[in-house]
Amino acid sequence: MTISTPTPPTRRMRSRVAVASFIGTTIEGYDFVLYGLAAATVFGPLFFAPADPLVGTMAAFATYAVGFIARPIGGLLGGHYGDRIGRKTVLVASLLLTGIATTAIGLLPTHDTAGWIAPALLLILRVAQGIGYGAEWAGAALMTVEHAAPGRRGLTSSATQIGPSAGMLLATAVLLGLESALPDAAYLAWGWRLPFLASILLVAVGLVVRLKIEDSASFKQVVQTQQVSRRPVLESLRTHPRQVALTTGLRIAQNAFYYVYTVFILTYLAQGGISRETGLQAILIASALGLVTVPFWGWVSDRIGRRRTYLFGGIFSILVALIAFPLLDTGSFVLIVLTVVLGMNIGHDAMYGPQAAFFSELFDTRVRFSGVSIGYQIGSVLGGGLAPLVATALLAAGGGSPFWVIAYFVAVGALTVVTTLLSPETSARDLDARQDACTVSEPEHTLVS
Repeated sequence: MTISTPTPPTRRMRSRVAVASFIGTTIEGYDFVLYGLAAATVFGPLFFAPADPLVGTMAAFATYAVGFIARPIGGLLGGHYGDRIGRKTVLVASLLLTGIATTAIGLLPTHDTAGWIAPALLLILRVAQGIGYGAEWAGAALMTVEHAAPGRRGLTSSATQIGPSAGMLLATAVLLGLESALPDAAYLAWGWRLPFLASILLVAVGLVVRLKIEDSASFKQVVQTQQVSRRPVLESLRTHPRQVALTTGLRIAQNAFYYVYTVFILTYLAQGGISRETGLQAILIASALGLVTVPFWGWVSDRIGRRRTYLFGGIFSILVALIAFPLLDTGSFVLIVLTVVLGMNIGHDAMYGPQAAFFSELFDTRVRFSGVSIGYQIGSVLGGGLAPLVATALLAAGGGSPFWVIAYFVAVGALTVVTTLLSPETSARDLDARQDACTVSEPEHTLVS
């Protein structure tokens, strides 16, 4: 039997895949961030109705964390089928699952009308969101990286990375607009539902785009040479355990800092008597800047290497954590915006920009989806999934003082810095080569052109 070599992607297909990944992760980001913002503002009184508002917020954040706990399930399912039947099929399924779950949240009864059934249904839909999102990111990242031209994987794959920023921008803008346009009573009664219901329209747009893309030449080559793994999840854990551990450690701080600046900050500012609108406006500005800064840091990683870029982001994030809360306590709009921009657009984005390429380059094609998904989603649970809940609990335990919150974020930042130092440089790696990326030594000076 003659095995033909798959045709390398054309420039048009590369562009189409980048756009499809961007639109898909924008929708997923919109859905997921929308839940986080609602958990910080309205889900407590609507679905849990406790006497203590802080307890209600913690209960809402607990359901938020459940979505992150469900992510590894989605990552395992997405990895298994993505490595066996293709990235495209999984991406379409993940988009449908998350979009339908988000739309259904907008139709839920509240605690006042349904009692305990309301938070139970919210929890179920949150799990569905988490499973869908767990399968989404790795597939979108792999599609852009595997289609990208050599030497441009960091920049090209940033199309996947700016999707969540665009989704956050959209979700924040919608909520900010509704909160400004509607009286508090109307917003709590029905206004909060509108952004969730609108998700179904976004999903329709995403499906049209995703159905027009193809799997990468790298994956097609694995299929044609009959090298498809029968159990890619188990194989990735058996043959790439160090890479899985590295992606987990690299993910933790980046994801934790993301959610402290986009979710927990709203609770912290509200405790200090600062309006939600101020926090949402700061997030809006940082999200808009992220559309530029994320690709910039992806491009930087193509020039100087993934490892150096990521290390800078981790160290800078720790430094910002030390000064962030005193700056927030001033109540100054300018200083609040400055804090979020420093934390998000410099510290966080220097890690997030090259992340899709960095993680993908660590694994072989036959188990890439599974390996990246496992490490990424475990890191998401330990990082962003627990961050708002842990930070809120530490804030309460400290009597409103942010001391222990700062200590927590310095600790997770230090973990990622150490992990980065233990990671190899991968930017010059041949994605189709059957090799252990952790044993490949590539001189860093060759990465600069």
